Amino acid sequence: EMDNSRNLDMDTIVAEVRAQYEEIANRNRAEAESWYKQKYEEMQLMVNKHGDDLKNAKANIAEYNRRIARIHSEMELVKGQHSNHEVQIKEAEERGELAVKDAKLRLQELEAALLRAKHDMARQVREYQSLMNIKLALDIEIATYRKLLEGEESRWVQCSFCDSVLISFFLALNYDLESSHLVSVSSQSSGKDVQKTGLVKQKAVTAKEVSTSSSTATITKSTKTTIITSETGKKLVATEGSVQVMDKSADKQEEDVFE
Repeated sequence: EMDNSRNLDMDTIVAEVRAQYEEIANRNRAEAESWYKQKYEEMQLMVNKHGDDLKNAKANIAEYNRRIARIHSEMELVKGQHSNHEVQIKEAEERGELAVKDAKLRLQELEAALLRAKHDMARQVREYQSLMNIKLALDIEIATYRKLLEGEESRWVQCSFCDSVLISFFLALNYDLESSHLVSVSSQSSGKDVQKTGLVKQKAVTAKEVSTSSSTATITKSTKTTIITSETGKKLVATEGSVQVMDKSADKQEEDVFE
């Protein structure tokens, strides 16, 4: 039989062990609370940070949505303008084609009117030339009758032959020149040139300028020149462009030019 002289204080030992474990538990609890608190603060900071980022992202998304809506509206507006421009271009092309057709028709009408005007001009020049021929013959005849009224009956026999020759000569000469002058008239479009072409100066060669003392006269006619010579030596020289009356002495010379 053993003799155990020591008395074990179990309560004290249990209390000490309990105190140690409680201290360990408290320390672990404090460490866990501190760690969780730190993690919570870190998570809170992250939440705040990501919340700001989320707000910014939401704001950006809203801005992008507004831009997209504005771009869509602009696209619709541009599409409408494009359609309007296509319609306007088509209308402009149609108007241009109509304008070109009208211009061509107007040009044809003007060309036809110009051709008619040229024909009318040539006809009027022919009529004017005919009237000038008649006027020239009448001027010569009037000069002859004036001589009769002034008492030159004695020279009537001598001058009548020269007058008739001059009348026939001028009528034939003007008739020959008429066709060549009318060709140049019909090729000109200006009215100023037409007034000068194929016309005879109003100053007419009368019977007084070619009167002779005899009733006989010599007529020499070539291709381009016609010469009428009286017995006294007075000459009337006519070419395609001029008529000259010359004395025998050549001291006096008058010229009427066909312009």
